[in-house]
Amino acid sequence: MRLLSALLVSAAMLAAAPVHAKPADAETAKKILKDSVAIPTVEGRGKVPELAAYYAGVLKAAGYADSDIVITPIGETATFAATLAGSGKGKPIVLLGHMDVVEADPKDWARDPFVPVEENGYIFGRGSEDNKFDVAMMVAVMAELKKEGFKPKRSIILLLSGDEETSMVTTRALAAKYKDAEFALNGDGGGGLIGEDGKPKYYGLQAGEKTYADYVLEVTNPGGHSSRPSDTNAIVQLSNALAKVGAYRFTPQQNELTRVGMPIVADQVGGDIGAALKAFAANPSDAKAIAAIRADPEYVGQIGTTCVPTLVKGGHAENALPQRATANINCRIFPGVSIEAVRAELEKVIADPAVKVKTDPDATASDASPLRPDVVAAVTKAVHARAPGLPIIPSMSAGATDSLHFRAVGVPSYGVAGLFSKASDSYAHGLDERAPVAAIAPALAHWDSLLRDLSK
Repeated sequence: MRLLSALLVSAAMLAAAPVHAKPADAETAKKILKDSVAIPTVEGRGKVPELAAYYAGVLKAAGYADSDIVITPIGETATFAATLAGSGKGKPIVLLGHMDVVEADPKDWARDPFVPVEENGYIFGRGSEDNKFDVAMMVAVMAELKKEGFKPKRSIILLLSGDEETSMVTTRALAAKYKDAEFALNGDGGGGLIGEDGKPKYYGLQAGEKTYADYVLEVTNPGGHSSRPSDTNAIVQLSNALAKVGAYRFTPQQNELTRVGMPIVADQVGGDIGAALKAFAANPSDAKAIAAIRADPEYVGQIGTTCVPTLVKGGHAENALPQRATANINCRIFPGVSIEAVRAELEKVIADPAVKVKTDPDATASDASPLRPDVVAAVTKAVHARAPGLPIIPSMSAGATDSLHFRAVGVPSYGVAGLFSKASDSYAHGLDERAPVAAIAPALAHWDSLLRDLSK
């Protein structure tokens, strides 16, 4: 609790500083968001470079030089980098977001997903939430700071990837190039939750992500005629292995994020699960608390590594003994645990040398980021300017964002999205994705406050 107290004192001091008013025009930011949605940056259409060129045009109109902006084609997609040069010698801070979106079939939507529509207080369209909302806000604020003549001490570099929703090749390229950054602020993580009554409930500061890794279980046999069964059968052997994996529970774990964040979540949630979260934060060996949390899909991923079978294939003919059977095991690995350690643990659990456990070569692990007092303080100030006293919860995501690859090369990364929304309004990756128009002005103030404070 000593760390948390220090963070809160630092945050309170910074929160007392004056808040900059009207950092960027909401109508301009709304236009940038709508124009972004109108460019269908899904995999296979080659439209990401067009969106990158559009953002470059917005920033150049605000005074950025051609040399301040770098668009790098990578296959059909691209990366985008725009620099607001600093006056000092400190390492730069980078802003993260992604230009690509998941596919959307117009036949399934009430409105064309790639024709932005403003209706009933929302902007509808694919990517309006994930992730073009906060990208548009960052672009708008970067433009306004340049027009104002703002001179940060630390350079601010806006980095946008082009395939975050798929292979993350562009993300890896950006992380490798900008691995010397002081830290990263990601618009694709964290954010505020609004209750159904319209009142803000809490803000999530994302400082860690579980590692996504797939493992393939494989059993091979000579096979033969099904009328001559033997004691070994690839499908049976694989089934036994899957039963063991399905029944296995990894040792519960906690880190700085869960120790600090869980008690705050517990107070918000209340009831039995709130009591269990608080008990686990105090004692990660509390069997009763562990059982309660594991029974709740919302929180089971917060207390350790999870692995589940997701795909099974086996056999080649109805009247033949199977020559091969495979299964995919999808794991979400607790930060700080290596991918190889989980593979070895699965192998030990299965305890059958006939079942080979292979790791997906694209898997990348990263540890959680430390809760930097300056970042926590700046986020607290920005959030409390719009919602005084709102609880700020350090969080760990079960999914992956661009932050994964920046953390992997040693750049502390923090999800600090400016979007506040209701859970019932979140349709990211789903039908009729939307973003509330009323969230634009506060989000602009949020990013403006963060960039001014953290680039000092």
